[in-house]
Amino acid sequence: MDEQTRAPRPAERPPGFRVGQVAGVPLYVNASWLILAVLVTLFYGQRIGAALSLAGPAAYLVGLALVLCLLLSVLLHELGHALTARRYGIGVRGITLELLGGYTEMDREAPSPKVELLVSLAGPAVSAVLGLAAALGAALAPRGTALFQVLLLLALSNLVVAVFNALPGLPLDGGRALRAAVWAGTGNRHQGTAVAGWTGRVVAASTGLTATALLVSRLINPVAVVFTLLVAMTLWQGATQAIRLGRAARRFPLVDLATLTRPLFGVPSGTPLAEAQRRAAESGATRAALAVVDSAGRPVALVQTGAAEAVPVERRPWIPVDSVARDTAGMRTLPTGLRGEDVVRAVQADPGAEYLVTTGEDVVGVLHVADLAELLEPKGPRR
Repeated sequence: MDEQTRAPRPAERPPGFRVGQVAGVPLYVNASWLILAVLVTLFYGQRIGAALSLAGPAAYLVGLALVLCLLLSVLLHELGHALTARRYGIGVRGITLELLGGYTEMDREAPSPKVELLVSLAGPAVSAVLGLAAALGAALAPRGTALFQVLLLLALSNLVVAVFNALPGLPLDGGRALRAAVWAGTGNRHQGTAVAGWTGRVVAASTGLTATALLVSRLINPVAVVFTLLVAMTLWQGATQAIRLGRAARRFPLVDLATLTRPLFGVPSGTPLAEAQRRAAESGATRAALAVVDSAGRPVALVQTGAAEAVPVERRPWIPVDSVARDTAGMRTLPTGLRGEDVVRAVQADPGAEYLVTTGEDVVGVLHVADLAELLEPKGPRR
């Protein structure tokens, strides 16, 4: 299945290993996809082999042929998303194939509900065309042949992917289409995200219950049930993430970079860590970011809080502050005037743990992403 088409977030999953590019789009394969490839080769190789009276390597070669056709189907599905996005000026960072299908990573969100709708439905449309083409091929192929078996399974898998991905719940493509519809009706993208997230939970729960009922009725085998339940769990997680995003988006107006920025407290290079911490504490700058400054007072390195705290207290008088600091050269920067959703978008576009906040060429402080996350998703008690 096509898990989802996504825009970048502060913490993306590793894309896997790169195997090339298609139509100018980088292509990655996650190691988890190899697990599915082996399972499909073995399972369907045995079933097709039994149906065609094939034995040994010949049966598994047919299973491998099915795997390669499924791989091509998923790739074409994702290219439907990617090429449609590019047509509307949305950059595509890459396509990743993994255990439950694949996903397309874009460099920004769709600029309008119409574009969101077209990009989201492009993938299922490609799968539907592939399924119908494979079904036509199966109808024309001689019965009782390996070609007939592969085309039949390919038709079923693509049609199932097309229908399932069109269901109206995130993280499925149909959920993105529903978000586009709510966005068009209300003018609020984030409200659409929340609505599609809740319907995604309904789809996930229904998928799990259906798989369980089919198992009890002995209409599908246990292997298919395990795979379907894994899909349901993944859908639930994606839907929950969408709900959290919709909830956090309501707090975007509260984001003020000037308020979130931690001021700098500078110490000269070579200052012992204990002394630097003592000076910061005595100045009352408990929330300040500790920095190493040059003779002109410009920050040249930023003390990493985790690294500093990892140094035993008794050794801190003998450890120079530079040894637990990171050079500011090359660090991500944000202009101090950003507010609201512009801050979130800037962080999404260039993910990192901390950013130098600047006014012109001057560094005025540091933004820790943890502070932004705490504002958007407070850890306080919930009812």
